[in-house]
Amino acid sequence: MSELSIIQKTYDLIKWYIPIINRFPQVFKFQLGDRIISRLYDFLETLLSVQYKVDKLNDLMQLNQSLVVLRYQARLLLDFEIIDLKRYDNIIIKLSDIGTELGGWIKQQTKKQKFYSNSHETLR
Repeated sequence: MSELSIIQKTYDLIKWYIPIINRFPQVFKFQLGDRIISRLYDFLETLLSVQYKVDKLNDLMQLNQSLVVLRYQARLLLDFEIIDLKRYDNIIIKLSDIGTELGGWIKQQTKKQKFYSNSHETLR
């Protein structure tokens, strides 16, 4: 799994999603829209920093929680009829692709962490 791929997919989602959010009715743009935009930027920034960390698992788990929130926020957009079903499906597909890669990265880091903790126990 390439960490760069998840970063590119997140970047592409932001590039596609933010112009849509900026066209929301004002009441939603400055409430839910701003929250989504902030979460997307935070998500990308965390991805960019976590790739250089040694201990990645906690940050990756927090990113996974943010992804759940982004999915629910997209669902709210659909329920409030701010976006249509086609846009919603597109958002969910993009978030699912990111989630699949994130899940793989979490799995990889979990195995790595278990390996290192088992190695340290053996040395004792």
